[in-house]
Amino acid sequence: MPKNLFVIFLVILASSCGVFTSNIPQPKNEFRGVWIATVVNIDWPKNGMDSVEKQKEDYLRILDFYKSLHYNAVIVQVRAAGDAFYHSDYAPWSRFLTGKEGENTKWKEDPLAWMIDQAHKRGLEFHAWLNPYRATFDLNTDILSPDHDFNTNSDWMVKYGTKYYYNPGLPEVQEKLTSIIKELTLAYDIDGIHFDDYFYPYTIKDEVFNDSITFYNCSQPQQSLADWRRSNVDSLIRKSYATIKYIKPWVSFGVSPFGVWKNKSTDPRGSETQAGQTTYENLFADPLLWMEKGWLDYIAPQIYWSLDLPVASHKTLVDWWAKNSENSYVYIGNGAYKIRNNSDQAWKNKKELPNQFKLARQTPEISGNILFSAKSLMDKNQDVVSYLGRKYYKWPALTPEVKNGYEERLENVNITGKVQSPDFVTLTLDPKNATQYVIVYKSGKKNTSELKSKKLLDKIFVPTGSNQVQIPKSVLKRNDFAITFLDRYGRESQPTIIHLNQIPGYGRKR
Repeated sequence: MPKNLFVIFLVILASSCGVFTSNIPQPKNEFRGVWIATVVNIDWPKNGMDSVEKQKEDYLRILDFYKSLHYNAVIVQVRAAGDAFYHSDYAPWSRFLTGKEGENTKWKEDPLAWMIDQAHKRGLEFHAWLNPYRATFDLNTDILSPDHDFNTNSDWMVKYGTKYYYNPGLPEVQEKLTSIIKELTLAYDIDGIHFDDYFYPYTIKDEVFNDSITFYNCSQPQQSLADWRRSNVDSLIRKSYATIKYIKPWVSFGVSPFGVWKNKSTDPRGSETQAGQTTYENLFADPLLWMEKGWLDYIAPQIYWSLDLPVASHKTLVDWWAKNSENSYVYIGNGAYKIRNNSDQAWKNKKELPNQFKLARQTPEISGNILFSAKSLMDKNQDVVSYLGRKYYKWPALTPEVKNGYEERLENVNITGKVQSPDFVTLTLDPKNATQYVIVYKSGKKNTSELKSKKLLDKIFVPTGSNQVQIPKSVLKRNDFAITFLDRYGRESQPTIIHLNQIPGYGRKR
């Protein structure tokens, strides 16, 4: 075969094997989240009547699955419908966890504290997901606890369709929801508070959301009903952000709005879409204002449509949100639940979801993705899982920093002690340093200026109040390795080289 033809043959062969496929470089910092829905037991628990042991096993299975895919955050629904997945002074126990609303006779330990701890042990951020305004999931109110707001504050409720909702225009409702935010932030070692897309409910034809009396009593002169409703949601967002940041400024606040703000047909700033409902006009939510005012750390629009769907193209909307965001990270919400389960034939292609991830990574303004929902990839679509693992999530990644105006880097942490046993290297840290994680990298070379994702070996949580960390020897690839430290804001220190042969205990059999 002539030499030039042989070269062409090799190029074609290599391309068919994937060598020359366009691999988008993996960023070192990228939010990789998954929503774990608890309402009506969508993802977890499988059943509120399950034993604690079964519920724990199922939860850990979710964490371990997404940890193996190199995810770095879980967004867990802890308030589904006026209830709580933890002991709260403001809401009854959720029946989706305990089997009977308002009662918990099986969990002896705090379930939320346990969930957070297990996530952190796997290097996963824990964002507490709340549905602020949904009071009930249906009209069967007999199953509600006597302590549910439907029974204790019936004047707060608005029946709409097949559910009851809190009236967002009542100052008492805003005060109650702000108290819940304060309680969660104070009591738990969470990394974020997260609201979903349900503000005022999605419009139901020929139904009226009856808040006319509240509008009459609480609106400003000359204020329209629509503007008043949006102002109520704005107020909750502003108060929630301020409450979180006053207590723990490192805790993120994020919202995942419906993917279409407005269609261009009703507003020149809107997207080239034909959505039947929009977040601004139907849900009375204005995330563009929230970003402009600096009331969010991140926004995660739910763009659950396929890349080229004519009425609401994923490509079009990713581009729109990228161009209309400010002061906030943008993470794309992806509808993995549609894979091979939707009338849109695009979802039959195993590369539909991976190509959406590729688009996000190619768009500079986008800093990550969140998947809905957890079960979507766990028991089926393994070809998609395998493809994602090979092409996009081959290496771990750190979550983006919480900015908050703090630009200074984390100072190097003083290591006051080192010792090794057959299974671990134990480091003792200066207790004055506020370290949340120790990051372990493959190293051994003097130049540590670039510690990339493919060298990241482990992310080890340092519990509050602890100044010791154990690095499993099983993750170490050689006798020399590098470590950095992350503070609560996700800021990384300069690397430090550790030499095993210089630590007491070196040479012990593993």
